[in-house]
Amino acid sequence: MEGGKPTIPLVYQAVQALYHDPDPAGKERASVWLGELQRSMYAWEISDQLLQLKQDVESCYFAAQTMKMKIQTSFYELPAETHNALRDSLLSHIQSLKDLSPIIVTQLALAIADLALQMASWKGCVHTLIEKYNDDVSSMTFLIEILTVLPEEVHSRSLRIGANRRTEIIEDLAYYSSTVVTLLVGKTGNDEKMLIKVFRCLGSWFNLGVLDSNFMASNQLLIVLFQVLQRDETSTNLHEAASDCVCSALYAIESVDTNVALAMQLFQGVLTLETAYHMAVAREDLDKVLNYCRIFTELCETFLETTVRSPGQGMGDLRTLELLLICAGHPQYEVVEISFNFWYRLGEHLYKTNEPALHAIFRPYIQRLLHSLARHCQLDSDHEGIPEDTDDFGEFRMRVSDLVKDVIFLVGSMECFSQLYSTLKDGNPPWEVTEAVLFIMAAIAKSVDPLASLSCLAGLVLFVKRRSTCLLTPPLPSPSQNSPTLTEVLEQVVQLPETVHIAVRYTSIELVGEMSEVVDRHPRFLDPVLNYLMKGLREKPLASVAAKAIHNICSVCRDHMAQHFQGLLDIARALDSFALSTEAAVGLLKGTALVLARLPLEKIAECLSDLCAVQVMALKKLLAQNPTNGKTADPTVWLDRLAVIFRHTNPIVENGQTHPCQKVIQEIWPVLSETLNTHQADNRIVERCCRCLRFAVRCVGKGSASLLQPLVTQMVSVYQVYPHSCFLYLGSILVDEYGMEDGCRQGLMDMLQALCMPTFQLLEQPLGLRNHPDTVDDLFRLATRFVQRSPVTLLSSGIIVHIIQCAIAATTLDHRDANCSVMKFVRDLIHTGVSNDHEEDFELRKQLIGQAMEQHGQQLVTQLMHTCCFCLPAYTLPDVAEVLWEIMVFNRPTFCRWLEVALKGLPKETTGGAVTVTHKQLTDFHKQVTSAEECKQVCWAIREFTRLFR
Repeated sequence: MEGGKPTIPLVYQAVQALYHDPDPAGKERASVWLGELQRSMYAWEISDQLLQLKQDVESCYFAAQTMKMKIQTSFYELPAETHNALRDSLLSHIQSLKDLSPIIVTQLALAIADLALQMASWKGCVHTLIEKYNDDVSSMTFLIEILTVLPEEVHSRSLRIGANRRTEIIEDLAYYSSTVVTLLVGKTGNDEKMLIKVFRCLGSWFNLGVLDSNFMASNQLLIVLFQVLQRDETSTNLHEAASDCVCSALYAIESVDTNVALAMQLFQGVLTLETAYHMAVAREDLDKVLNYCRIFTELCETFLETTVRSPGQGMGDLRTLELLLICAGHPQYEVVEISFNFWYRLGEHLYKTNEPALHAIFRPYIQRLLHSLARHCQLDSDHEGIPEDTDDFGEFRMRVSDLVKDVIFLVGSMECFSQLYSTLKDGNPPWEVTEAVLFIMAAIAKSVDPLASLSCLAGLVLFVKRRSTCLLTPPLPSPSQNSPTLTEVLEQVVQLPETVHIAVRYTSIELVGEMSEVVDRHPRFLDPVLNYLMKGLREKPLASVAAKAIHNICSVCRDHMAQHFQGLLDIARALDSFALSTEAAVGLLKGTALVLARLPLEKIAECLSDLCAVQVMALKKLLAQNPTNGKTADPTVWLDRLAVIFRHTNPIVENGQTHPCQKVIQEIWPVLSETLNTHQADNRIVERCCRCLRFAVRCVGKGSASLLQPLVTQMVSVYQVYPHSCFLYLGSILVDEYGMEDGCRQGLMDMLQALCMPTFQLLEQPLGLRNHPDTVDDLFRLATRFVQRSPVTLLSSGIIVHIIQCAIAATTLDHRDANCSVMKFVRDLIHTGVSNDHEEDFELRKQLIGQAMEQHGQQLVTQLMHTCCFCLPAYTLPDVAEVLWEIMVFNRPTFCRWLEVALKGLPKETTGGAVTVTHKQLTDFHKQVTSAEECKQVCWAIREFTRLFR
C-alpha cells in the first residue's frame, strides 16, 4: 500500500465500517481500502496478527478470508523458508478459533488445504493431520473440515498447481483414503452435526474419485448412509447431506463395469428408498422428495449405458425408470424437472443406436412421461389471462417443450397426439387440460407427418367448441367417424370461438404459427389463418403472440404471402396501434421484409420506400425537436426497425441490374447521417446507427458505392472524438464489400489508418486491452477483412507493424470474442503467405509475410506459449494451435528454433517447490508439435502440455 504498513487499530476501524457503518458510502470506502490491503504484501503479517488477537468475529473472518485468498493467488510472494512457519501458524489459528464461528473454520481449512497442495515439501499431509489430531475429540470438527475441503481444492481453478503436482497429490490422497474412511466410520454415532460433516467429507472423497470401490462396497459407512435415508425421522439437513453423498458416490462409479461391487451396493441401496419416497410424499415434505428424486435421477444417469445395452437385465433393471416416473407423478413440477437431463440423454443414446426393437422397449416409458408432462403443463383452473413465459412455471414449460422435441422420435408425432388425446376422451376436458395439450402439440407440430391423420386434435377442437357458449360452426362428427387430415385440423383451430378461455386462444395461436409449413403446402388456408391471427393482433393480450405467428407464416410462406403484401404494409404503418412487445414488432417487420423481397423487382423500390416511410418520418420528427433539459428523444426503436427491414429485404438481382433498394437507401442516408451526428456521444444510439448502416450496405452491396466516401468521412470524424468500437465493425463491412475494388482500396486503407491511431491510444492505456475487449474484437475483425480482401495493400502499409504488435499483446486477453478475432487475424495473415491460390501476387504476399515473420515470429511464438500456459482458458487452445500450425507450415525449420527458445523460457518449478515440467516433457512436446502432420495433432499436444501449468 502506498502509505506503508497500516496499523492494527486502523484495520479494525475499516472492518467495523465494512460491517456496521450505516452510511453506504462509508461501507464502500472501507471495502475499497480493505481490498487494497488484501492485495498488498502487508496482508500476510496483518492477517496473522488479527487471528492471534481474536478481538471479534468480523476481524477474524476478514483475516481468515485474506489468508485463504493470499495463499490461492499470491503464494509466490513468500520465500520457501517461510512455508513451514505459515503452516504451523495456520494450524495453531484453526485450533484456537474452532469454537468462534464455523465460517472462520472453513476459511482457515481452505487456507490450509491450498497451502498443502502448493507446498511440495509437506509430504503426506493427510497422514500428518490425522496423526496429530485423531485422539483429540475437540479438534475433530476442524480436522474433518480440512479433510473435506482438501479433495475439493485439488481441481480448484484458483490454484495453478500443474498436472505433475496434481497427479502426485491425487496419488498421495488415494494412498491415505482408507485411513480417512476409517476415521469417518468411527464418528458415525448419535451426534447429528458430526454425521453431517462425515457425509460431506465422504462425498468430497467420492467426488475426487480416489476411494477404492471394493473397500467401500463392504464399508459400514454405506450401510449408515442408506439407513439415514430410509428413516422417516431423519432431519432435513442430515437428509440433504446423505443425499449429496449418495449422488457423489453414484457419480464416482460412472464406469460401472470397473466398479461392479460398489455399483451393485449402490444400485440395490437406492431401490430400497421407494417406500421412504412415498412416506415423504405423504408427509408433504418437499425437501426430502426433491432429494430422493435427485438420487433416483443420478442412479439412472450412472446406469444409463447399462440400461440401454441390456434393458431389464441385471443393473439394466428398468425399475430405475419406474422410480423416475413415480417422481413425475408428484404434483409439484419442480420434482419432475430434476430428471429432464436424464430423459434427454436417454433420447440421445437411443437416437444414435437407431434400433427399432430397442426403441419399442423404451417407448411406453416415454409415453407415460409425456402424459405426466402434459399434466404438469396445466395452468391453474382459476388462472386468468394468457400463460406467462417469464416466471418459473413459464420457464418450466419451455423446458418441457424442448424435452418433448428431443424424445418425440421414440413415440412418433402421430402416436404422441393420440396418447395426449386419450387423456381427454372421458367427457369434455376442462380448459386448462385443453390448453396444456395444445401447448405440447405446438411443441411437436413441425415434426408431424403432414399427410398423417389427426383425429385426436380435431376431436379436441370439437370439445373446445362444445364447451364454448358461442359456437361459430355446427358440431363436427365424432372423431371415430371422421379422421381429418392436418389441414382440417388447422381449419378447425382457426374457427375456435372468441369465447373460449383466452389462454386457450393464446396457445392455439402459437400452434397455428408452428403449422406454417402446412399453410405453405395448402395456400387455400392462408386467408382464414391470417383472419384468425388478425383477430388476435387487435387484442392486447394476444397481440404479440399473433405477431410472432404472422412472422412465422411470412417466413415460410413468402411466395404465397406476396399477394397479401398490402395488408402487411397496412399493419406495418399502424404498428404502434397494436399492443406489441418490441421483439414482436420487429418480428412483424422482418416477416414483411421477407415477403417484400419476393415481389417483382419493379415494385420493390416503391414498396420498400413505403415500408421505411414511417420509421424515417419518426426520425425526422425527433431531429426537428428542440431538446428539453439537454436531452434528445431516443431514436433506437426506429433505427432497429429500419435495420431489420434492410437486413431481410434480399431480392434476387441479376448481374447488371440496378438493385431496387439502392435508391431508397440513398434517400434515407441523410436522415441516418444526421441522427448519427446528433447522438455521436451516445454509444448505444451510435451502435444502432452503425447496425442500420451495416445492413443497408449489405442489402445493396456494390450499389451503395456512392455512400462510401461520405460515410467513411463521417465515421473517421466522429471516431477521433468518440472512439465507439462499432465504427471499426462497420469499417470491416465496408472492406468486405469494397476491398477487392481497385478504386476503393486506397480510400479504405486511409480509413484503417485513421481509425487505428485513436484505437492504439485507447488500448495502450493501463489495462487498455482488458477494459476495451469490444474495441479489440472489432479492430481485428477489420484487419482480418483487409487480409481476406486486399492482403498486399495491408502488408505494404506502414500500419501493419503496429497492428501485429497490438495482436501479439492482445493474445493474452481472456475474452472469448476478442481473443478469437485476434487469433483469426494472425492465422489468416500468415496463411496468405502459405496458400498459393494461383493469383499473380502470391510471391509478393509470401515475401511480405516472410519479412513480417522475421521481425515478429520469435516474439509471437514465445507469447503464444506463455499465453496458453498461463493466461487463456482451455477452449481457446484450438485457435492457438491453428496459429502455430500456420507458422510451422510457412517455415518449419525456423519455427522449430522459435518454439525451442519459447519452451526454454517457461518456469520449471512452482513457488512451492513442485516440478512443473520435466526436461523430457519439454522435449516430447517439442517433438510432437514439430513433427505434426495436421493441425489437430498440434492441438492435442498443446492441450496436454498446458495442463502441466494449470
